[in-house]
Amino acid sequence: MPSLPRIKRPRLRTRAEEPVVAARREPAELSANGLTWIHLDTPGHEAATELAERFGWHPLDLEDVLSKRQRPKVDEYPEYLFVVLHIPVYDKTVQRLNAAELDLFLGPNFLITLPNVELLPVTRLFHRCHEDLELRAQLFGKGSGYLLYHVLDDLFDYCFPILDKIGHKLDSLEDDIFEGRSDEVVRDISNVKQEIISYRKIIKPERPTLRLLERYVERFLPQELELYFDDIVDASERIWDILDNYKEVVEALEDTNESAINHRQNDILRVLTVVSVILLPMTLITGIFGMNVHFPGFATAAAWWAIVASLVTLAIGLAAFFRYKRWL
Repeated sequence: MPSLPRIKRPRLRTRAEEPVVAARREPAELSANGLTWIHLDTPGHEAATELAERFGWHPLDLEDVLSKRQRPKVDEYPEYLFVVLHIPVYDKTVQRLNAAELDLFLGPNFLITLPNVELLPVTRLFHRCHEDLELRAQLFGKGSGYLLYHVLDDLFDYCFPILDKIGHKLDSLEDDIFEGRSDEVVRDISNVKQEIISYRKIIKPERPTLRLLERYVERFLPQELELYFDDIVDASERIWDILDNYKEVVEALEDTNESAINHRQNDILRVLTVVSVILLPMTLITGIFGMNVHFPGFATAAAWWAIVASLVTLAIGLAAFFRYKRWL
């Protein structure tokens, strides 16, 4: 009798196997004195699209917000400014310096901050404005440009502690080199050099972008506050000057460390050369008397002691000669 096909029963999906749907992150919003600040870390497609429809963003700006590879820039529109900035952030998981992207939309009555990762200075300032009504009234009462200035000011203040850590590492490397630990600091020098290079790659394109932003943001600032953004540009220039100084310092430390290693290797080679030169005539003498031929005093104890004495005298004489020549 032919076997009937088995009927496959649908397997019930357990709770652990149910698909997990990530919760949507909603933008946080603060308003005062006719000005609105909206902040959202790592905006998703749906939230960004709703903000674009609400504030009338250009489709290319929405595409830039959702993209993760944007250069620092300022795009000017009749209704708003779109700004992309990069901020150095130390990633503890990989122990290296990375660039965090901050997308900004600035209008006459709104400021929208959309970092691709959480930026603690922006998050803390937003929470302070949420909890402190007096601070909110102060920052929101002088226009969107003034609020943007405080956001950028906190961000660039956040950059200097990272520079201080790099400077402390350079000081430690200098101490290690002059304490004779040259071989141990080669990797540390490479790590600090990589951090300086990464920092320079972030700040270099930022400088012309901030100068451009300083000119465009004037229409959102009262006349008496136009000089505020000079402070932001000055901060970026100070960071660049410090990085230039660090670059020269780490290159000098690397050269000094290589010189110390080469000097120590030269000392080792000098000692080995002297030992080889001393042993060479001694080997020649023992080789001559080791031949299977008869010589005066052959097979006597006196001859053996005479050869040993000559070897010792030769070694002492050569060592004294090298010492006199200051080769030892």
